[in-house]
Amino acid sequence: MNKTHLSWGTTHALGLRAARLPRGLHPVAWWLWALALATAASRTSNPLLLVLIFAVLGFVVTARRTEAPWAKAFHYYLIMALIVIAIRVVFRSVFASGITPEDHILFRLPQLQTPDWYAGIQIGGPVSLEATLSAALDGLRLACLLCCIGAANSLANPKRALKALPGALYELGVAVTVALSVAPQLVESVQRVARARRLRAGRPRGLRAVRAIALPVLHDALDRSLRLAAAMDARGYGRTGTATRASRRLTGTLMLAGMAGLCVGVYGLLDPSVPRPVGLGGLAIGVLLSVAGLATGGRRVARSRYRPDRWQWPELVVAGSGLITAVVLAAGTGYDPAELNPGLYPLSWPTLPPLPTAAILVAATAAFAAPPPPQRQPPTLPAGAHP
Repeated sequence: MNKTHLSWGTTHALGLRAARLPRGLHPVAWWLWALALATAASRTSNPLLLVLIFAVLGFVVTARRTEAPWAKAFHYYLIMALIVIAIRVVFRSVFASGITPEDHILFRLPQLQTPDWYAGIQIGGPVSLEATLSAALDGLRLACLLCCIGAANSLANPKRALKALPGALYELGVAVTVALSVAPQLVESVQRVARARRLRAGRPRGLRAVRAIALPVLHDALDRSLRLAAAMDARGYGRTGTATRASRRLTGTLMLAGMAGLCVGVYGLLDPSVPRPVGLGGLAIGVLLSVAGLATGGRRVARSRYRPDRWQWPELVVAGSGLITAVVLAAGTGYDPAELNPGLYPLSWPTLPPLPTAAILVAATAAFAAPPPPQRQPPTLPAGAHP
């Protein structure tokens, strides 16, 4: 009898272990991966490398996004990226710069005469192929940065990211989380209103449809804001706890002094005229004061953590793959740095450097290292029922 109970208990425990929900990747790992790719994209204007970064972002998001509302917003970031490129090209064509004899003229716009005090900016005139390509490359790099942030928003759970912040940054983290979740929630509202409109006959089209969609979306956004405010008030958000006025003043002083030290240190490192020890010393003092301020401010916020997120080997691999890409493209060693930013004079097809290409492809391993998203189970029918 004891063996039977032991066998049943062991089987029941194994069944419960198998029935657990799959573990999601730590949101900070996704943000580190996306910010590292954004750093790599900011270091190059090679269109082949930028398109490769776009491909890696799309591949990883498609393979590891969940069914959450914020995970469906990546293609909207792609649309915004195309709009950014188009705006950059249009502005460069309208506000044309000087034309050199080597430029290839595509077309000419009507030119407006500007006053003398507005010299240096030309409105209209000839538009060259080189200027258009330069604007397109600048827009492509900015669009790539935008899509990196969009990938992080699509992959990382903003509510779980809030738990990873230190106690001193809790209120700031709540504000940032709410701000980052606005766009995915608006996308979800637009999709829900669009589905409701498709079920109705005689729905308006064109510009009249904008009003029919915008008003329900605005109403839904106000309802979300009221529910969020009520939930935060019910949970005692904004309370100071047992912190005294002296401790709050000490925390503020340490944080302000730390931020000032960081500014001085960064300026000293970027300005060649400032001695390097001054920049390093200011940066070190700023970091120490900021850490002390965070530690002091974290004492007044007591939070309980239910099932805290752990850093395991998938998080290390995902974050490490992105950091490898950023370090290789920022270091500029092992290849010709000029290949990252090819010139337009003379016009030639850009080359694809092997080492940066391999580093960008390493970032795609996040699609295999991260845990797979939970699959939506089909609804089960009761016994004897027929579909």
